[in-house]
Amino acid sequence: MPRMERDRLYGADALLAVGHHTEGMTLATQQAQLCRSYCQPSFSPEGDHLALSCDVAKEHDVQNTFEEIEKNLGRVNFLVNAAGINRDSLLVRTNTEDMLSQLHTNLLGSMLTCRAALKTMIKQQRGSIVNVGSVIGLKGNSGQSVYSASKGGLVGFSRALAKEVAKKKIRVNVVAPGFIHTDMTKDLNEEHLKKNIPLGRFGDALDVAQAVVFLLESPYVTGHVLVVDGGLQLTM
Repeated sequence: MPRMERDRLYGADALLAVGHHTEGMTLATQQAQLCRSYCQPSFSPEGDHLALSCDVAKEHDVQNTFEEIEKNLGRVNFLVNAAGINRDSLLVRTNTEDMLSQLHTNLLGSMLTCRAALKTMIKQQRGSIVNVGSVIGLKGNSGQSVYSASKGGLVGFSRALAKEVAKKKIRVNVVAPGFIHTDMTKDLNEEHLKKNIPLGRFGDALDVAQAVVFLLESPYVTGHVLVVDGGLQLTM
């Protein structure tokens, strides 16, 4: 059987990693070791990168950001959407502003960045997109109904988009992390929660980054949700 060529990050024109919390920044750092040019949040002086600030929920911001990236780094061959926010609350106590902020950042933002990236990817007949969701989007959790909806919606969006662009040789996948050491989990009772994790620990952002790199480079994987949670979903 013919062997498919791997979509290597090294030598790519540009990789765009969109991150909001520590998880997103570590993703960019990990991927920087595997490709020569990328975009990441402005926290590290190392590597050949372009640091840009962008509100992913604003169409104009997203468009300007992509224009700046292509002007300075070249075509975007790889896109990672790791921006995310959470406002834990029972639905009856959640105000509309908090609902919209989660849906805009976690779902609409990924839609806008994917659309912007596809303009180039479709022309070049290649590309790989990984959207970072959450195991909560698959299983749901009390007190996180809006967050669950935003991340669950991201899964449905990603699978539908994978079908839309497959003929253009563009792949779309999702990584769904469980409890990961980030700003979003720093105030949680780790000792209590890890008792429900079969592997007995919280993950690190590097665990997620390695899964993202795998999906970015795997030429025969699309429309897939890769759960990175230490087995947490087995107990939910």
